[in-house]
Order: sequence, then structure tokens, then C-alpha cells
Amino acid sequence: MLNGNEQAMLSDFEGLYDRIIPSNHMLRQFNDLVDFSFVYKELHDKYCLDNGRNAESPVRLFKYLILKAMYEMSDGDLVERSKFDMSFKYFLGYRPEDDVISTSLLSKFRKLRLADEDLMDKLLAKTVGIALGLGIIKSKNIIVDSLHTVSRFHNRKAHEVLQEQAKKLRKATYRVDESIKGKFPAKVTNDNLDEHIAYCEELLDVVAAEDKMAIFESVTTAAGYLREMLDDNLEHLRTSADGGAKVGHKSADTSFFGYKTHLAMTEEGIITAASVTSGEKMDGKELTGLVEKSRAAGVEVDAVIGDGAYSEKENIEYAKGNFELVSRLSSTVTKGYHREGDGFEYNKDAGMYVCPAGHMAASKTKRHNKDPRRKENPRSVYYFDIEKCKRCPMREGCYKEGSKSKTYSVSITSDIQKEHQKFQDTERFKEMASHRYKIEAKNGELKNRHGYSTAYSTGLQAMRIQGAAVLFVANLKRIVRLKGAI
Repeated sequence: MLNGNEQAMLSDFEGLYDRIIPSNHMLRQFNDLVDFSFVYKELHDKYCLDNGRNAESPVRLFKYLILKAMYEMSDGDLVERSKFDMSFKYFLGYRPEDDVISTSLLSKFRKLRLADEDLMDKLLAKTVGIALGLGIIKSKNIIVDSLHTVSRFHNRKAHEVLQEQAKKLRKATYRVDESIKGKFPAKVTNDNLDEHIAYCEELLDVVAAEDKMAIFESVTTAAGYLREMLDDNLEHLRTSADGGAKVGHKSADTSFFGYKTHLAMTEEGIITAASVTSGEKMDGKELTGLVEKSRAAGVEVDAVIGDGAYSEKENIEYAKGNFELVSRLSSTVTKGYHREGDGFEYNKDAGMYVCPAGHMAASKTKRHNKDPRRKENPRSVYYFDIEKCKRCPMREGCYKEGSKSKTYSVSITSDIQKEHQKFQDTERFKEMASHRYKIEAKNGELKNRHGYSTAYSTGLQAMRIQGAAVLFVANLKRIVRLKGAI
């Protein structure tokens, strides 16, 4: 049951916070900047209001997720630190002498209370509203890009992931006391997932029973991640490594298994909109949504700056009369668009087309019209791996049995792209395009400072929750910095 009459409780030790936590501490500034009661209002319908025990404050649990996004650590380590870190306790709304939540509550909160797909939009809109209210956002240009987040399962079988994390835990304990090896259960040598889960549970019990292990951070961190893996991802472990993740391509030679977060950001560094997709999705397809979400959050959009992934024909048509699209035409996209509705998509990073089954072309060539009397434009021809086509479950209507090759050709022509070509040759286009580097810096911050390079759970919904918390924190930190410069 959700208690709507939550009030701050008095404490004889309340003065400790003023003595210990400086006024410019980031968490103190967060509390001063944001009225977090909006979390209660957003999650009101997720709780029973007249039955059961009083629930833990959703505001406090949400703040735990903010801390997790700020300080990369497992749920167990986060809750443990909140027991003694006064800045954490202050931010979470505890009295200095209060006990804290159990780790399992965080997992339940993510699964049961944050199943709203609009969570990210709502949180970003909240921070954009704060930035607009402070007069921080002055530009009317947004920069768009995507960043890759690798699945924590790395396209491996579930039991292999458990084996690796269990191995890290064992190694951490051996560095403390190698004799503990004799107390550990026998390793599982088969592929039975249930046996691996049982082994990991027993392994954690043995480590927890050794009091001296609790004082070594390397051990508690490894144990925390293994425990979180079992608690948060058990249903995913039993079905697949990570059903929401897909293989995406960073270039023609490199790929990743995971997710993409598509971002729109003002030139001041405030993220205005985002969407999370599986890794194989094309960046250009998200442009319309990013622009509409940014405008819904209150941002004026006169120009959109992005790389060549956003210069496909549909986006140029959408931008015409709506905003200026500062996206350099790709060497292939500029030469026309593929046939409507055939499912083939151009991957800007790899410079190749991808078929409806997700297979990327192996090579490409340019084919010119050999008869000058015919008014035909040259075409780009893409060659696919014929052996994959023979086995493909989607080959009907795409691959003709007995064919020795499978190609896909694109006509190099488009009036609207010729018009865009003229725009990209102007000094205005070049000056505006020079600002695109700013979002690359933001991507680096999200990955390196907030742990966004790797998903901490599995599935698209979990990735959206992680993204919502990380982007919310990144915006608040940027607002605090810019607010100090006003």
C-alpha cells in the first residue's frame, strides 16, 4: 500500500548533514534543483492505495536508481554504501540514524513499478523544463546521434555468463584467502542452466559465511554483481541470454551485440529526447520521433544537426519547410533511395545495405550505363553471401533457388537530394555541421562516467529504465554546471 502522507521525521542528529555535506555537493544541489514529488505522482497508479503493508517511498527508490547511474556499482554495493555515506542518506531522505532498504526492493521496483515505456520521455521533459525555466537553453538547434550499449551477455549462452561471473568471484576470494577453495561446491561441467544457478547460489552462501571477505571491496563487488544477475535476470537466464539485444554494426568490419540509444541534444548539452532500440536499428528512422519529442518537451527546433545516417530521402522530405537538416549526404544515400517497402536498409556505419533477415552485404560495386543513348543513371550494386541466402528462412521471394549470386541495386538519382546537395555546399551548412562534435563528447560522458557502455540488465524494458536514469542524471549534472555559470 502506498502511503500518500509521507513526512520528514525529526532527528536529534539532523545537524550532521549541514556539518558534513557542503552546500555545493552535487547531491545537495540535485535536491535543491528538483522537486522529486513528481515521481510519486507518476507512479501513483502502480500501487494499491488501500490494502497491504505500507510501501517504501517510490521517490526514495527512484533516487537509488539515480545514485546507481551516478556511481557505477551493483545494487548490493549501492545499498551497503547508503548505510554509512551521509551524502547518500541525505539525498535519499533518511535520518542519519535510519536503517536502509533491502537490496531486493530495487529489483522489484524496476520490474513492477517502472514498466512505463514513457518513463524516459517524462524524465527528460522534466529536466528540459527545469533548464528552460532557468534560461539555460538558448539555441534552437538540436544535434542527433546514437550510441551503442553492449549487452552484458555478449551474445553468449546464459550459463556461460554465470560461469564467468562466478569465476571472477572465486578469483577475488583466492586473493584474500586461497584456502577457501576447499569450501566451495564442485563446479558444474555441463550446460544445465538450473545446475549453474544452484551452484552460484551455493557459492554466494559460502562467501557470505566468511566474515573476513566482507571487508574486501573486490570480493563484495564481484558477489554483488553475481547476486544482481540472479535476482534481476533470472527469467531471462531461463529463456535466452538477452532476447532484446541484437547485432548492430559500427563499421563494415566491426559489430556489437546490444542496444542503441538515439539522442537529441541542444548545443548547451541538454538532452531533449531519446529512444532505445535493439542494436540493428538504423539511426535515420528515429529522427522524426526525436524532433517531435524535443518539441513536445518545449524546445524550439529550427535546425537538426547529424551525420550522414540522417540524410535519407524521407528525412529530407520531413525537414523541408519544417527545419533545416544539417546532415551530409552519404556517398550512397545521396544517390537515391532503395525501393519502397522491400525491407532493405542502408547502414551508414558499415556503408552497406542490410537485408530484411539482418544479413549485411559482403561487397559493393558501381555499375554504369554502357549505352549512352539510354538515359539511365548509374547504380550501386551490393552483393550478399549466397550461402547465407540459401539457408535464410526469409529466402522465399528474395532468393531464387539455383542462383549463383544475390545482389541488390540502388539507382543514383533524387531531385530532393540534389537540392540538399546544394545546401550542404553552403558556408552556413559547414558552420552548423562543425557543432556536431558536441554530441560525441556527450556520448563519451555517458559511457565512461555513467557506465552506459554496458547494459546492467537484460531486455529492452530494462535498457530503457537504465537509459532513463542515466540521461536524467546527465541532464541534472549539466544543468547544475550551467546554472553556476549564469
